[in-house]
Amino acid sequence: MNIKEKIRPITFLKTNAADVMAAVTKTHSPVIITHNGEAKMVVQDIESYNDLKESLSMLKLAAMGREQVDKGRTRSADEVFESLEKKLGI
Repeated sequence: MNIKEKIRPITFLKTNAADVMAAVTKTHSPVIITHNGEAKMVVQDIESYNDLKESLSMLKLAAMGREQVDKGRTRSADEVFESLEKKLGI
């Protein structure tokens, strides 16, 4: 599917919703919906949406971790395991 086939006006979606859903589900390729010539929304299959959400969550965690490193809020692995052992009574 080329880029022109991925961009559709809202009227196309209104009249071809089932076809759009089938194509998006089969190809896992999103469709951009326009209104008055402007991109307004993306139609995406649920599997791709969940993958995207998971990827964004992982990136957010990585950014938070990097922020902690930049602030000097780190501990050695030995310190972490020692702390866990104390909490768990090991």
